[in-house]
Amino acid sequence: MKFPSLQDREIENSMSDTALKKLSERDKKHLWHPLTQHKIHPEMLAITKAKGALLYDEEGNEYIDGIASWYTVMYGHCNPFITQAMARQMETLDFVMFSGFTHRTAVELSERLIEILPNNQEKIFFNDNGSTAIEASIKMALQYYHNKNDKRDTLIAFENGFHGDTFGAMSASGLSSYNGPFEDFLLKVERIPVPQEDTIDIVLEKFEAIIKNNSCAAFIFEPLVQGAAGMKFHSGKGLDALIQKCREKGILTIADEIMTGFGKTGKNFASEYLNHEPDIICLSKALTAGMFPLSITSCSLEVYNAFLSDEVSKGFFHAHTFSAHPLGCAAALAGIELLNSIEILERRRYIEKAHQQFVSKIEGHHKIETARTMGVILAIDLKIKSERYGSQRDRLYSYFMEQGVNLRPLGNTIYTLPPYVITNEQLQKIYDSIEAALELF
Repeated sequence: MKFPSLQDREIENSMSDTALKKLSERDKKHLWHPLTQHKIHPEMLAITKAKGALLYDEEGNEYIDGIASWYTVMYGHCNPFITQAMARQMETLDFVMFSGFTHRTAVELSERLIEILPNNQEKIFFNDNGSTAIEASIKMALQYYHNKNDKRDTLIAFENGFHGDTFGAMSASGLSSYNGPFEDFLLKVERIPVPQEDTIDIVLEKFEAIIKNNSCAAFIFEPLVQGAAGMKFHSGKGLDALIQKCREKGILTIADEIMTGFGKTGKNFASEYLNHEPDIICLSKALTAGMFPLSITSCSLEVYNAFLSDEVSKGFFHAHTFSAHPLGCAAALAGIELLNSIEILERRRYIEKAHQQFVSKIEGHHKIETARTMGVILAIDLKIKSERYGSQRDRLYSYFMEQGVNLRPLGNTIYTLPPYVITNEQLQKIYDSIEAALELF
């Protein structure tokens, strides 16, 4: 069978009337974008290429990707080490379903992940995005007790947490701006405030009351940093105390490392700061460096063994068509190789130190409520009232884009979480833009 060549298609497309129109104009005809009220914000910026820490629009303007495109492209856009690994894989095995089959990249990825994950993690389950990693973890926890003839129907989660947009993940989340229309349809979840150094005892008391009055299956949390809440930090000591209480009461713990994983907090995983290891860990985003939709739900041997039985129904009958996609696994393997390379470690340390120096410089500014940093995460809360996606936030966002910097403020919180490969000059431009933005209000 003869297929048209890519060159033939490019020539054909370049000659069409449609191709002569701007992408941003063509976009309006059919596309529905996430987190967008299209009546108020009908315009989308068309990005035509990206490299390193830079994005380029169809007019040729460049923007520093100050949030690594939702914390995914940590090794930079179009990193050749990763794209070449994917290209090699594409020529060997493009895809095969993962039920009844296995393949080399999945096996090797499981081995590499187990090497760097907390010591109690033994089994790797594949999904295709962050929300579905959470979905699998919740189902694992509920079925874990079901298989033991112990019906449990309650999850415990932090206030203002975010775990994704599918129903189980949304149930665990506590941000009403995302959940509002669906509140009546969610799983049963009891919430506690995040522990700070001076509130640990209060939070523990509420936690114990929830356990006493409910049949709790799992405690799900973002370790140390709540991303979508505005990069809010909480006490590692307090989180450890909550996990220890779960151990005492026989409740599973689920660490959502989708945002925090792969070096962003200063260690490979935020869970490494804790004394107590979670039973289940969810990974995505930087797992494949933004190159491919793939996610992981890892677990301890104790969790896995609860699904081993002569009864078929006690198996984990949960599946995704693209589970363990060979291209995603190849990208993840290449990303892990880069993660702790000398070059990337040096850049991670540079960004961490630069963030600390910037916080020291601006934290006394009269328009700043708080400024904080951990690893490559920097967040600043302004002394203004701003809806999560309100006009003040939009004004900030537009200002940064005009300066050639892609930052997405969350309400009154400005944050940056740049790719590890960002240059010193690009990072300084982000800082300069933030300082200049303080004069807008």
